[in-house]
Amino acid sequence: MSDQAVKEKQTTRSWDRPDGASFAEWMEARVARHATRKYDWNALKFQADYDPKYRRAQMRYVGTGGTGVKSDVNVVPAEHFTFSTMLLPAGAEGPMHIHTDVEEIFFLIRGKVKVTCEKDGETWEAVITDRDLISIPPGVYRGEINIGEEDALMCVMLGSPKPITPTYPPDHPLAKIKRS
Repeated sequence: MSDQAVKEKQTTRSWDRPDGASFAEWMEARVARHATRKYDWNALKFQADYDPKYRRAQMRYVGTGGTGVKSDVNVVPAEHFTFSTMLLPAGAEGPMHIHTDVEEIFFLIRGKVKVTCEKDGETWEAVITDRDLISIPPGVYRGEINIGEEDALMCVMLGSPKPITPTYPPDHPLAKIKRS
């Protein structure tokens, strides 16, 4: 085998066509149909166990996201980002947390969510509604609360196939809790 062929073998990417797969098989493996997804209420259950206001569900499409879920055979493999939807019940919140390694995007499909961001003692808030998007840089704390009367549904995208698990502000009660 030539040096180039060896190098190419070693750099298999998640989007590369698997050996022996037909074009149709390869492309079908890259489709994540809503009908084959289910809400995962356990991805962040440790937070809801601490306080029910943190109850929310993730539905994964590309990669496993930043929730700490290690694997999910039902997702399209991620090469450069993850993509999921998050169901945030009325009154529920995603606690302040930080991704040190990736940008995070929230695209609200439906609902009314207040997003709070904080960095170096400065705080900023925005209310996002249907089809609004916010892109939060790495190193900025972010939290969200559903201030609407119905469940909010948003797309969440992280700029890495396996982001570092986020952490909480040192004085936040969840900072002391072990993930299960």
